[in-house]
Amino acid sequence: MPDQDLTQPQRVQIAATNDFVVKFANVNGSGSASANGLFAKAIIRMGVPVGARNIFPSNIQGLPTWYEVRVNGDGHLGRRGGIDLAVALNPQTWDDDLAEIVPGGYIFYDSTKPMPPSKFRDDVTILGVPLTEICNAAYKIPRERQLFKNIAYVGALSHLIGIDPGIVETLLAEEFASKAKLIDANVRAFHLGRDWAKENIDPIGLQLKHADGVGNRIFVDGNRAAALGAVYGGATVCAWYPITPSTSVAEAFMEYCEEFRTDTDGSKRYAIIQAEDEIASIGIVVGAAWNGARAFTCTSGPGISLMNEFIGLSYYAEIPAVIFDVQRGGPSTGMPTRTQQADLLIAAYASHGDTKHVMLIPGDPGECFTMSALAFDLADRLQTTVFVMLDLDIGMQDWLVEPFVWDDARKLDRGKVMTAEDLDAGIPFGRYRDVDGDGIGFRTYPGTHPSKGAYFTRGSSHNAMAAYSEKGADYSEGMQRLLKKFATAAELVPPPIARKAREATRTGVLYFGSTAAAMHEALETLERRGRHIDAMRIRAFPFPQEILDFIDAHDEVFVVEQNRDAQMRSLLMIEGNVDASRLQSILHYEGTPLTARFLIKEFSEKMAKTAPAMGKI
Repeated sequence: MPDQDLTQPQRVQIAATNDFVVKFANVNGSGSASANGLFAKAIIRMGVPVGARNIFPSNIQGLPTWYEVRVNGDGHLGRRGGIDLAVALNPQTWDDDLAEIVPGGYIFYDSTKPMPPSKFRDDVTILGVPLTEICNAAYKIPRERQLFKNIAYVGALSHLIGIDPGIVETLLAEEFASKAKLIDANVRAFHLGRDWAKENIDPIGLQLKHADGVGNRIFVDGNRAAALGAVYGGATVCAWYPITPSTSVAEAFMEYCEEFRTDTDGSKRYAIIQAEDEIASIGIVVGAAWNGARAFTCTSGPGISLMNEFIGLSYYAEIPAVIFDVQRGGPSTGMPTRTQQADLLIAAYASHGDTKHVMLIPGDPGECFTMSALAFDLADRLQTTVFVMLDLDIGMQDWLVEPFVWDDARKLDRGKVMTAEDLDAGIPFGRYRDVDGDGIGFRTYPGTHPSKGAYFTRGSSHNAMAAYSEKGADYSEGMQRLLKKFATAAELVPPPIARKAREATRTGVLYFGSTAAAMHEALETLERRGRHIDAMRIRAFPFPQEILDFIDAHDEVFVVEQNRDAQMRSLLMIEGNVDASRLQSILHYEGTPLTARFLIKEFSEKMAKTAPAMGKI
């Protein structure tokens, strides 16, 4: 141990059971990710809900990385704000990590090398464990010393906060089921850290107790959930170009197709193509969909920028396509590994000329699964591009959600497709004719009939029969029909979800996507303090009428979003003809997921002029 004794409790300590925040500060490439994940999963196995977020750099190795674990027995999984226990294992970020700890919190560090007293705070309890010294004594190979040091700090923490060691051993056995030697080696490293801590440091005020707050929920990220939804939704073609944070959608789809779309003889009933760029990938998708396949690409904002021309072709020629946009920080390269909700306008109006596109906006991985499958039905039925708007916080982070449910009786909705029998029966075919008032024409698949029903897909101006035409009346008629189709889409997309305040109020809030978790906690806290706000979560564009009715029913409406320019507010003003004075923005765009404390503070400040002070936050 170092000369100074920094393991003894100092001043007031936070005491909490099953309700605290732990943040790991590591170096990218150090092998810490699996150890941090082990920590979170062990707590879940104890029956305590956890919200975990990996905050990582866009390079491969060497820069700081963090892993934040929200432990909350009440099930609040959004970021709270503030850190109760910092596991500070990166000297580069020490000062910032220390500053983030709330008064009365704790800092855990590798005390092999002494730290001067000036590097600590008087109101933070210091937990020094000589991890390097312990591992250097136990292991000779440098890489083993580094990797097992990660498991050793999980062991030390297990004693300090009460993680069941048997659960950790079980998780390690599952992780390395095919490599018995690795099981024994990791269990040994875990107990090296745990045993040292038991002999030298008392358990701290942050404690875990077995609970029953997890149930049968699963721990999964949104990208994987979306990929599985694509399989269930009938997708057979994926064309993509790698880009953070969407790449794992294609990778997971590949895994699921190998399992579910491969016949017993080894033949594959799918095509997955890594194209040379984003332009080629969306081109492949549009071509495959024109031929009758259900096809998609996955990308992020920079990819959408490149895909605009093909998206316009999908819109005007009326060809189905699905695009998973996992939003990240922009513009330009921006912050590739940070989350934002800043692609709303570029997706809603992608391409030149007058266009409007359907967007589905999931709030967690469970909805990523269901909306992914729905997107393919909507793309076929509406014969257009449908965007599924994830963001990095949903797409790449693990969330506790209910198990996915699928109705085996559900049939794929292929929309208005005429068969050879329809054509032989004399039913007239005009590719862009609106025969029933919903703005959607009938189509045929290529090769449906040897002589009837074929059409040449046109991205240039055309009339209702798909013949080339530059007559103003033909063009305006077609463009007006596309608006009618967009109005039909508003009746088909997922409706918003409303949350009524416990007491009558004329204040409302609109929110969407990954802001949901922090929003729910903030609203509950505000209600306990006597502030009542009706809430509605937007789940799709075009906006169903319920959203505009919600705005009309309230005197002031806040719109919470993670971008600088209030893009959702702009869409509401443009598409809903909402007066700008009716909508107040709450914006958060620094790249990290917003927190409940941030929302409470924002609501407090904005409502202060019309309501009494809300007390301490």
